[in-house]
This record gives sequence, structure tokens and C-alpha cells, in this order.
Amino acid sequence: MVHFDSPRLIADIGGTYARFALEATPGEFTQVASLRCADHADFHATVSAYLATLPAGTPQILHAAVAIANPVEGDQVRMTNYHWQFSIEQMRQKLGLETLVVLNDFTALAMALPRLGPRDVRQVGGGNARKQNVIGLLGSGSGLGVSGLIPAGDGWISLGSEGGHTNFAPRDEREIAILRHAWKQYDHVSFERLLSGPGLELMHRALAEYEGVPAEDLSAPEITQRALDGTDHVCADTLEVFCALLGTAAANLAVTLGALGGIYIGGSIVPRLGSYFDRSPFRSRFEDKGRFSHYAADIPTFVITAEHATFTGASAILEAQLRTISAAPASTVLSQIRRSRSELTPAELRVADHVLAHPRSVLNDPIAEIARAAQVSQPTVIRFCRSLGCEGLSDFKLRLASSLTGTVPITHTQVTTDDSMLELGSKVLGNTASAILQVRSQLNREMINRAIELLLNAVRIDFYALGHYGVVAQDAQFKFLRFGLPSMAYTDPRLQLLAAAVLKPGDVVVVISSSGRLPELLEVVETAKARGAAVIAITASQSPLARKADAALIVDYPEDVTTHLPMVSRILHLLVIDILAVGVAMRRHSVDEALPEGSTGEGVVKPSAESDTMTTAEKAAARSAAPGVSLASPLARLTSHSR
Repeated sequence: MVHFDSPRLIADIGGTYARFALEATPGEFTQVASLRCADHADFHATVSAYLATLPAGTPQILHAAVAIANPVEGDQVRMTNYHWQFSIEQMRQKLGLETLVVLNDFTALAMALPRLGPRDVRQVGGGNARKQNVIGLLGSGSGLGVSGLIPAGDGWISLGSEGGHTNFAPRDEREIAILRHAWKQYDHVSFERLLSGPGLELMHRALAEYEGVPAEDLSAPEITQRALDGTDHVCADTLEVFCALLGTAAANLAVTLGALGGIYIGGSIVPRLGSYFDRSPFRSRFEDKGRFSHYAADIPTFVITAEHATFTGASAILEAQLRTISAAPASTVLSQIRRSRSELTPAELRVADHVLAHPRSVLNDPIAEIARAAQVSQPTVIRFCRSLGCEGLSDFKLRLASSLTGTVPITHTQVTTDDSMLELGSKVLGNTASAILQVRSQLNREMINRAIELLLNAVRIDFYALGHYGVVAQDAQFKFLRFGLPSMAYTDPRLQLLAAAVLKPGDVVVVISSSGRLPELLEVVETAKARGAAVIAITASQSPLARKADAALIVDYPEDVTTHLPMVSRILHLLVIDILAVGVAMRRHSVDEALPEGSTGEGVVKPSAESDTMTTAEKAAARSAAPGVSLASPLARLTSHSR
């Protein structure tokens, strides 16, 4: 039996209850507990309350996955059906975790489906599932969750969906009466307004009004129980309509996704209905699809009966995340430090304890500060780094940065008109940060080195860009003129062609283009190469410009400039220019330092710190651009993933 290095915390957070479990062995959940959300101030307090119930001697928990009844976009989580909100990264730090994955609860449940066996589901009606086909999922609880799975190679891709908010469409007079009643409260009546716990209560009041009887104030569980007992005809009608509407919603999902792999029903309501659900109008309404009735009849429907299905899916996603992190060369740095503690000297152990306690400050602190905080000598810090297989402190920091970055998944988040100014700013910055990390993983060290060598040996450097990217070319011209290198920026197509026609061997052209397909720039490149000049391209992969260039630095972040101004991609191009500028400054300073005493350095352009056009601050920055000093760090971090 395989055991994890440390137990993993798995949680399923709803609007009413928060369920927790530990997973020390794959697929086996122990210490299962359910806590009322209302009994705790916030998410952190609830997790802390659960952890406090664990037996003494429980090993330290390093990794956790939290499935939550809410869309998860970026770092900030704000629950839709409850008042909790938190930052994933801040929560990870407060809980002392290495990894915290937060995901939508139905995304987690969807990822559990391929892992469920025949005993974990119950088929309702006919139909046969086709293997390796799309699967649909929906379920009712405090809301209506909707998701799906798409086969991809040997695995599956889970869909993040808010399909529960599609418009409710009535099929008969009774359902029209429900819609009219709901309109008294809501302008938009979605399926979630009805196919949920609160929806059962709303439909009960609507049907009491429709049938002309007084409406009792009943909760969803009370309505369900009276319906199952057969003691209240309004409750019975309510549950019957509920099952019929769920059949409609499931059929809509089936034909929308082409879910020939089947439709699965989860949530907290349907699995408790037992055999009643099998006899309900659910399946007949599912197959009632007009011209597509035969299509729907061939698709099987299943009720999920497994007790810990959401835990299973969350665990699978956490495992995938940890595999992704561990695939990086150094993503297990913190775990490696913990495992190697017994092999460290007492002095090195103090360094290890300091790194484990303050990993993010170590990333930025100089060696003198790290040594002082750990109460050791600077050589001890170096020996500690080498004991982990690192070349030195800089290499250790790169590996540590890679490890820490991997614990916080960042995705693109859509800005909406409902966002506050704070949310808007957070999303814009988050999207930019996500794009930067993506480009960092695409950087090719060989191409960066080749581009820097071309620039170092250039007699003249021309920067060409069009439209909104012209500012990138102008920024590059300014930077390289500061280095004392003959440089010019051209942003007009006619001037670009004229300038390219007078290029000579030894000249270098840097072409900046998001698409790499503009005919004006491609013509310039052809002219430049015919004149013997070298071409560096900052552009998209697999583009004509990338194929024509002598060195291509890839930035794959397409933006439709026909509909809006480029935002993120322009920042990414500016950062690539910064990489080249820092690289040139470093190499030139290194060459100057290597000149023998008394050498005039004839044929070598003087380092930027010697340029009379630079400010005092710029000279100081340029002088520091030597390997192992401050300016080396950004370039090294940006190129580390391409090794």
C-alpha cells in the first residue's frame, strides 16, 4: 500500500457545512468531520477548528485541496452563497502549508467520475455510455452545480461552468405558475432558483398559491420528507416538479455538451431520494427532447451514491498539481530541506530552519542578511546550499522561487461590469502576472544568448515595430542609446523600408510584432537579410517572422488589436527588451573587467557606467550588472525555466 510522505487535508466547503478529511493513503479518507459554517467566523477559523480535533501525534500536513461551492478565479475567493472570502496564498501561509489548491466543488466532483466504480453510482433509465466520450454532471444542493469532462489523451479536462444560471423554461401551466410566482422576487429566473434547497421552498409556496391552499413555512428537508411520506399533496407536487425540471436541465446539458459518456447527478438532494427518484418524471422528461428524443434516450443517466466523491476528485486534482510542481527541477526544495535535516551540521541546520520559517524573505535577502538571521557565517550558507545540490546561493534562490511559485496557480480572469474598482485592479494585475509566468516558462536560454551576442557585436541596432507596439521600439532605443550603442527606432512602414535598404553586414535589426504576420515587417526583414544584417524577432511562435529571424524570442499572448488596445502583450514585449538590456549590460561589464591592466580596450564599447549621457543612478545600476550581483538576479530568474 502506497503512503504519502505526510497526510493531505481534503475539504468540501458548502454554504451550510464544511466537510473535512485526511488522506494518508490514496483514496482512503479518515478523520472525516462536518462542521457548520455558521459556527465559525471565517474559513481559517473553520479549518483551524477541524485541525484542533485531530489526534495528538498526527504528522504535519503540508498539502491541501479545498473544493468550494463557488467559482474560483485567481487568488481571491468570494463565496456566492455565503459571506466568506479569502486570499488563497495568504491562507496557505497562515495554515503553514506548502501547497493549497482551491477549486470549484463541481470541478472536483467531475474529476472523480472516471474513478468511480459500479458500486458508486446507480443508473436511472436506459442508455449506454460510450467510452472516452464527453461526460456531463449536475447536482442540487444550496445551488445547482454544473460541470463536464472532456477526454484528452490518457486523462480528462474538467469544465468550469456556471450552467446552473441558464434560463428556466416552463413546459406546462403548473410550471408557468411557478415562473410567475418567482418573477415577484427575481427579474431573472434561472434553473438554480428552483433546482436547489431554496428553490424547493420557493416552488412549494408557488404551488400552494396555484392550488389555492395556505402555504406552510417549511424548509427544504421538511418538504422532501413529507413528499416521500405521502402526507402532504403540495409537498408531493413540489418534489415531482423538482425531479421533472432536473430532467429538463440534464437533457439540456446532454445535448449542449454531446455527453454520450453519460449524465451524472450529484449534490446533496437527489442521492437522498433513493428509489423515489427512479420512479419520478426525471427520466421521461430527460428523453422528451422532440426531434432529439432518440438522441437523448441513448444517453444514460446515473445518480452518484459514493459517500466521498467530491473528496476523491479534489484529491485527484491535488495529486496532479503536485506532480506538475515536482516535474520542475527544484520544486521540492522545502521538502528536500525537511528530509535532509538529520544530515546537516548544527550550523547548517540553523540555516535550514531560517529558510523553512521565512522562505519568501530569503528570496530577496543578501547572503549577509541570511547569515546574520541564522546566526552563522556566510560560508556556512554556501555550504548549506551546496548540500542540497545547488551551485551556490543564486542557484538555490532560483530553485526556491520555482518551488514557491508552483504552489499558487494563476489563471486569466475575466473583468466584468459588476467588479468593484478593487476587484478590477486585482484582476488586471493578476492576468498580467499570469501572462508573465507563462512567458517565463517559454523562454529559450539559447535564443536569449544568441540575441545578446548579436547585440553585443552590432555596429548599429535598429528597432522596428508598428502601431501600438511602437512604444516598445522607442523604449528599446532609449535603453541601448544609454549604453552608448548606435540605435534607432522606426515605427513608420515607409521609413522602415528605407532604413532597411541602407543596412550593412554587422548591423542588427530587432523586429517587435505580436502576430509576426504583418506584411510590412516581413518585407523589412527580407530587405535586412538581403543586406547582410542579422534579425532578432520578439514575436509569436510558429509565425513567419519567427521562422525568418536569426534569433526568435517567443511571446505567445495573442490580443485582438482590431477590437481593443493591446495591454498585457505590450508589457511582455517590454520585459523581453529589459532581458536583452540587462544581458548586454552584464556581458559588457564582464568583458571590461576581464581586460588586462593597461589595456585600452580598443574595439570594445565602454561599459554603460562610463557613458557621459547616463545619470548617476543609472551608472550605479550598470556597474552592479555583474554576475552574482543584483541585476543578474532578474535575468537568471527569467531564464531558469528554459534550462
